[in-house]
Parts: sequence; C-alpha cells; structure tokens
Amino acid sequence: MAEEIRGKGKTGVADEAGDRMDFKTWLHEKFEEQVEELKRPEDTQLYKAFFRVGRIDEPRNRALHTLNNLFLHIHPTKVNRDAVRYSYTWGMGGISFYLFLVLLFTGVMLMFYYHPTEVQAFRDILYLENSVPFGLQLRNMHRWAAHLMIIAVWLHMFRVFMTGSYKRPREFNWCIGVLLLVFTMLLSFTGYLLPDDQLGFWAVTVGTNMARATPLLGHQGPFGPQLGMTAYNDVRFALLGGSIVGSNALLRAYIWHCIALPLMISVFFGVHFWRVRKDGGVSGPSPVMLESEMHE
Repeated sequence: MAEEIRGKGKTGVADEAGDRMDFKTWLHEKFEEQVEELKRPEDTQLYKAFFRVGRIDEPRNRALHTLNNLFLHIHPTKVNRDAVRYSYTWGMGGISFYLFLVLLFTGVMLMFYYHPTEVQAFRDILYLENSVPFGLQLRNMHRWAAHLMIIAVWLHMFRVFMTGSYKRPREFNWCIGVLLLVFTMLLSFTGYLLPDDQLGFWAVTVGTNMARATPLLGHQGPFGPQLGMTAYNDVRFALLGGSIVGSNALLRAYIWHCIALPLMISVFFGVHFWRVRKDGGVSGPSPVMLESEMHE
C-alpha cells in the first residue's frame, strides 16, 4: 500500500514537471510569435482592425487603403500630374482652408477674454492688447488671417474661373464655392463690429443702411413697400435687432460670427471637398507626357 502511494506520488511529480515544461515551451512559442508579429505589424490583427486592407503593394490595395481611410477618402486614388502644379492651382484652395483653421483656433482663444456687451467689449480689447500675455499677437494673428483668407478665396475663385474649372461636371461645386465666398465675406463683416470701436460702428452702419435698399427685403428697395416692408420689419431691422447699431446688433454679430457662420462654412467645406473628390479630383490641363514616356 505504501509503495503504491509512493509510486503515485512520483507519477504526480513527473506529471507536474511535464506540465511546467509544456507551459514553458508554450510561453516560449507565444513569445516568438509576438516577436515575429512585431517584425511584421501589417500582419497583426490590430493593424487589420485599424486599416482593413492588406499590404499596399498593388494598385487595388492602394485604392482600398485610400477609400477606407477617414482622412484619405476625400482624395482621389489617382490625380492628373499637371493638376497639382502650384504654377497651375496656386494652392489657394488649401491656403484658404488652412487660414480658416487658424481663424478657428485664434477665435476660440479670443472668446475667453471677450464679452459681447457695449460696456465691456472695447474694454476687453484693450485688456487683451495690454495685459494678456501675447494677447496683441493673438488678435493680430486673427485679424491678418481674416484679411489673407479674403484674398486667398478671391484668388482661388479667379483661378478656377480663368482655367475653366467651373465647367462640366463641376457646376455644382462652383455654386458651393460662391456660397463659401459669400460666407467668408459675411464672417469678415460681422467680425468688424465686435471690437465695438468707431471703425466697426460706422462699417456696420453703412453696410446695414445698404441692406435696407435690398430688393424685396428692404423697405427702401424695389418691391419692398409693396410686400409690406417697413423700417421695423425689414432685413436691416433683423440684422441689427433694432433700428440702431446698439447692444442687440453687437450680440447678433457675435452669434453670427462665432457660431452660425463657422458652422455653415464647415459644412459647406465638407461638401466642397467631397464634390472635388466625386468630380474626379482637382481639375487640370490636358495631360502632358514626359519626354521619357514618349515612344517612337
């Protein structure tokens, strides 16, 4: 009986030792597998979960990689080599979008130091320029980026018109571009009043006085009186929130400038980029073959 127990004990020890050896072997094999996967990250399940495309070693996989990527799918898989020359596009579309991002960032920073009230607005500007560290530089970055965006958008529209890039099949995207131009001008106009200084006051005064002569919507414009427009319900009254440039006008300019117009421009930017993608990419001149590509 005792011998049987000792025999079973030896067998149990041997089995335990074997299990330990098997575990060490399994652990070593798993370690080797992990090392091999790190050497080939594109074959790991984590990589496939993120990119869902195999190795980018053939045209089909390159196309799938672009189409399945959130940030790349708005770009075409292939572009005309001559359509991306800076001497042809001037890069004004991309520069306009970059300046818009600069305006968004600097605008959010400026909102931390600004109150849209007649009593506080101009004082906030003085405090920003004289007491806030780098406040003057921040405001100047916002102001000059706004001026440059106006210039860049106009040059972009001029380039598109002169190269005929508004023609078929890009008529719809041309209309989107015109809307973006109008929104950009409105952003600049509404931002003029926010410092609540004499320049902004008279700029908005002149602009809204012109608005009351708008056809159909202004009480001094064509067909306005026939439609029941008066000085207290026309487009000028709606823009100012009253009959004078006062606190209501400042508040409405602030909401349009900081919320409504940036949201609308962001949406139309997305549609604009999407249509560029769907219309075959950036329009360009007729393809030109390199001398090395020409065959006799």
